[in-house]
Amino acid sequence: MKRRNKLTIVATAAIAIAGAAAFAAPDKYTLKSPSGVAFSDFRGYEDWAVVSSARTDEVLKVIVANPIMIKAYKSGIPGNGQPFPEGSKIAKLQWKPKKSTEAPFAVDVPDVPTQAFLMEKDSKRFPKSGGWGYALFNHDLANDSFTVDPTGVSDCGHACHVKVQSKDHIFHPYQKR
Repeated sequence: MKRRNKLTIVATAAIAIAGAAAFAAPDKYTLKSPSGVAFSDFRGYEDWAVVSSARTDEVLKVIVANPIMIKAYKSGIPGNGQPFPEGSKIAKLQWKPKKSTEAPFAVDVPDVPTQAFLMEKDSKRFPKSGGWGYALFNHDLANDSFTVDPTGVSDCGHACHVKVQSKDHIFHPYQKR
C-alpha cells in the first residue's frame, strides 16, 4: 500500500511538472519567422553596440547591430556606396514609453517591451529581398516572452526598406558619438 501511494505521488508530480512545462512561455531562441529568420541567429544581441534610436508617438526604439555590421558602419558603409557584408545583423528593439518618476526633469524612459524587429544579411537565403531577411517578434506581456508575429508581414519588411535601397535597405545611420 505504501509503495502504491509513493508511485501515485511521483506520477502526480510528474504530470504537474509536464503540465507546467506545456504552459510555459517558449524560449525566444526557439522562435523562427515565416521568412526563415531565427531568433537564435541573434543570440547576444543584448550586448550589441547601439546604432541609433528613434521615437514615435507609441514607442521608443533602440537600434543595435552585431560587430560585423558595426565594423562596416565605421568603415563608411553605406555612405560610401558599398553594401553591408554577409553576416551583418541589426535589431530594432521597441518599448512603450513611460514618464520617469525619478528624473528631476520631464523624460520618457522605456516601460514594457513591445517588439523586436530583426534583419540579417544573407544573400543566398534571401536573394529576392536585397539579400536581407526580415522578422518581427512581438512581446507578450502576460507571459513576458516573445512570439512570432502572426501576420507574417515582418513589420514593414522588404517592401518598406526598398525606399532606402541606395543605403543597402537600412534606414538608420550610425550616429556620431
